Amino acid sequence: MFDALKSLYSKVSDRSILSLFDDPNRAAEFSVNFDHMFFDYSKTNIDNAARAALLDLARDRGVAQKRDAMFQGAKINDTEGRAVLHTALRNLDGDAVHVNEQDVMPEVLQTLTLMGDFAEAVRSGDFVGQGERITDVVNIGIGGSDLGPAMATLALAPYHDGPKCHFVSNVDGAHISDVLRDLNPETTLVIVASKTFTTIETMTNARTARAWMSERVDTPAAQFAALSTAADKTSEFGIDPSRVFGFADWVGGRYSMWGPIGLSLMIAIGRDAFHAFLRGAQSMDRHFCDAEFHENLPVLLALVGIWHNQVCDYATRAVLPYDQRLSRLPAYFQQLEMESNGKGVAMDGTSLPYHSGPIVWGEPGTNGQHAFYQLIHQGTRVIPCEFMIAARGHETDLQHHHNLLAANCLAQSEALMTGRSLEVARDMMAAKGFSGDELERQARHRVFSGNRPSTTLVYPQLTPEVLGQIVALYEHRVFVEGVILGINSYDQWGVELGKELATALEPILAGDADASGKDGSTQQLVDFIQKN
Repeated sequence: MFDALKSLYSKVSDRSILSLFDDPNRAAEFSVNFDHMFFDYSKTNIDNAARAALLDLARDRGVAQKRDAMFQGAKINDTEGRAVLHTALRNLDGDAVHVNEQDVMPEVLQTLTLMGDFAEAVRSGDFVGQGERITDVVNIGIGGSDLGPAMATLALAPYHDGPKCHFVSNVDGAHISDVLRDLNPETTLVIVASKTFTTIETMTNARTARAWMSERVDTPAAQFAALSTAADKTSEFGIDPSRVFGFADWVGGRYSMWGPIGLSLMIAIGRDAFHAFLRGAQSMDRHFCDAEFHENLPVLLALVGIWHNQVCDYATRAVLPYDQRLSRLPAYFQQLEMESNGKGVAMDGTSLPYHSGPIVWGEPGTNGQHAFYQLIHQGTRVIPCEFMIAARGHETDLQHHHNLLAANCLAQSEALMTGRSLEVARDMMAAKGFSGDELERQARHRVFSGNRPSTTLVYPQLTPEVLGQIVALYEHRVFVEGVILGINSYDQWGVELGKELATALEPILAGDADASGKDGSTQQLVDFIQKN
């Protein structure tokens, strides 16, 4: 289905992106403004013909129809027979959303109210630990139950006016040990985030936290809350039902921080700021549903991704927020994209005839400039970059810092596009006194090929509402890419096999089972670990 697009690309693959700006309207025509959020994709090799073909592709693949089906509660996750309705969690206006002919919104809004009541009780001191006000919250989860709230809590640090939040995810004992070491069990609330309350990493850490708390707290479970639908298991753990907040199976883990999984964030920033976060996402939902494709941010972001990955065959994508508080955003988007669209099989069970999702990675600027931008600028592979920058920071007394930050962000996208020619590099080296063969050698090291694509997303300031818009934008981008690729973005069978094998290996490593049924390499590794 990409043949026509590949044909278009073959004709322009050597074209200078910079030459597209010979058209004085290029920048304006290849950018979109939504609610003070500005998306510029003009520094790509997408021209009018390519964009028209990409938009036709989105229409032909039924993006609009599948989008509407998702919002209406259809079971678009057809390998698990589930609806996909994380959008309902931020539907603050309560418009009816039906699953199996039942409106789910009353329960969603009731859970949100109960979350808010509990969060405010913790924040105000009405809910206390061992007779004292809660000072610290430890969220124990993994995957979407950790990456989302951990990312968002860090991102919204200027809005923190509640207890300090900490996050434990890795089953490595070092993680929980380092987090708990300096906390007071008597003033700590532990939130266990596991829908089934069986996730092995999460429950191992939860039991360790309960043992730690029991050394100083008579009834440790009284300082635990659970984000789970397994009421029997949370009760067995000792957690009172009033502190258990569940969510339906139509909310996938990596899409879940809009509901109970966001409880730690709500405690940190308060009910009102959390609602603003939801409002931001809801506004992006409406834009995604209402805007024509040619000015629809999620659709355009997805089509740029399809162009670079499936058409140009660029295998990776760098997410580069020039915002220190978004330092966990690349990891969050990494899971969102790679767990959703890292598939090799189409919806009908046939093998994909093309590559699926890209490798997503990144770090915040300007740190990344001193780590991996060398590869981005002069490496042999082209890496499309997605820059993000706020028009203003929160530190108004440090405006010169933000000016420098923004200058670096804009300079990097400019440098990737324009590059530096050999002729310019020769002139530079000649001015430094080099000549002959040494001048040529030194000049070649300073050549930047340029013509490397990037997009830039600019937002006014990183507020709860804007963060909600950004995350929802990327969620819908993943959805559109998945529809175009013909895959199910909402299952994740690829994580299952390793879990099954780990369950079998644990007793072998503990010496309670025999490793003879394993391959030679695994037997050898088990033997080395046991001996050492």
